[in-house]
Amino acid sequence: MTLREKYPEQIQKIFAKYPPERKQSAVMPLLHLAQLGKGFIDRHDMLEIAELCGITETDVAEIVGFYTLYHDKPEGKLRIQVCTDIACALRGADQFLAQLCERLGIQPGETTPDGLVTVEAVMCLAACNKAPMFQVQGPDGISYHENMTVEKALEFIETARKEVK
Repeated sequence: MTLREKYPEQIQKIFAKYPPERKQSAVMPLLHLAQLGKGFIDRHDMLEIAELCGITETDVAEIVGFYTLYHDKPEGKLRIQVCTDIACALRGADQFLAQLCERLGIQPGETTPDGLVTVEAVMCLAACNKAPMFQVQGPDGISYHENMTVEKALEFIETARKEVK
């Protein structure tokens, strides 16, 4: 089912916010809409959004690739994104990421065998003074977890494991 078929009213509302000559401005809200249902944006969605916005599929793919809130493949129900930019690295983010992944038995960018958690490194989540920190994207939206330890992160994951199944 296409986005046009699945979300006709929502698409109309999104485009109503922009002048007709600036319809490419709707690309990010349309990407969010496309990702709602299955948790990622596939090539068909990108092509349809490109057609709707009058831009190229490459333009859409560049946006998906740049922003950490968009995903182009299915992964864990919870996506834990650990900030590893220089400020966070100076506060131990790289070690935190390595130890968390080791305890989960995965590498950064991988998903736990139960399909619940994907852990990845990202740049700048705007909490430099509270690192190590991560944001979680999941069925309930986005949450931020600051001044983390591996133990606190694992406790969060265990609680989520019980709630998200």
